Amino acid sequence: MNKQKIMLAHGNGGLLMQRLINRLFISNFGNKILNRLDDSAVLSLNNKGKKIAFTTDSFVVNPIFFGGGDIGKLAVCGTVNDLSMMGARPLFLSAGVIIEEGFEIKQLEEIVGSMRRTLKEAGVEIVCGDTKVVNKGACDKIFINTAGIGIIDEGVDIHSARARAKDSIIVSGPVAEHGIAILSQREGLTFKTKLKSDCAPLNSLVADMLKFSKSIHVLRDPTRGGLATALNEIAAHSNVGIEISEKDVPVRASVKGACEILGLDPLYLACEGRLVAFVAQDKAKSVLGAMRNNKYAKNATIIGQAVSRHKKEVYLDTLTGSNRILDVPVADQMPRIC
Repeated sequence: MNKQKIMLAHGNGGLLMQRLINRLFISNFGNKILNRLDDSAVLSLNNKGKKIAFTTDSFVVNPIFFGGGDIGKLAVCGTVNDLSMMGARPLFLSAGVIIEEGFEIKQLEEIVGSMRRTLKEAGVEIVCGDTKVVNKGACDKIFINTAGIGIIDEGVDIHSARARAKDSIIVSGPVAEHGIAILSQREGLTFKTKLKSDCAPLNSLVADMLKFSKSIHVLRDPTRGGLATALNEIAAHSNVGIEISEKDVPVRASVKGACEILGLDPLYLACEGRLVAFVAQDKAKSVLGAMRNNKYAKNATIIGQAVSRHKKEVYLDTLTGSNRILDVPVADQMPRIC
């Protein structure tokens, strides 16, 4: 590793990124809120227990238009989902847009239109923003930063350190679709079945889950680093072991086939419209039923459970009958997927 310069691998969700965050950002900015490293910060508004979630994210995806979405839709969904993963009801977003000189206005109109439609679906508003134009070559076409605020209702307590042994682990739908869609379009690869991103706002799904039961301990959207990395982070934060079954993890045949051809593991590829939920075992099947009534979780399934053994490690029961550890990758399999 080149210790003196930043590499693409430092931004892709793997061990290099984690080390960079801990070495530079946590060491300089660390506090009890930031150190939790959840999808959003949870902040108390007053001594009456009112809480909000606050988050920010930057989007540099390449290509900016892809099957199932574009950078604008992704920016709105990514921030809405980060708030939702804390059990919050997203309300307001900001948008900062950095545009490269020479960028086509027609493409910018398409991106803004996509953002408008996604905001309407999610029921949130952009209430402030900023626009910058930089010299040709100073950025790659367009970058978008979004921040968001949401309200957390009384009785909701969801964060990555709340997983408990015997919790059931639910995935809301087939994994790896965003990552493989981005890669195939970026590299000009064509397959028999067109690959599309799963990019979607998940706040309605989370609302349906919470309406039915507040026995949800952890929610996480498996973006950079995919399902395997998300599970490792939860295992580490909650000090539990995790066991999942490969046969139960939903992967579409088209995605599985593309991954096999390209030598990629779908468990490490990004999703942008899926969530992972850790739910008390006695409530899991009921929560699963509620999820399947939402259009974004019709194929939700239980893939495993949290356990008290092999703490902070994730084990996969494979299709061949063996089991193996799912490690955090040193780097993601692909850069710039969000």
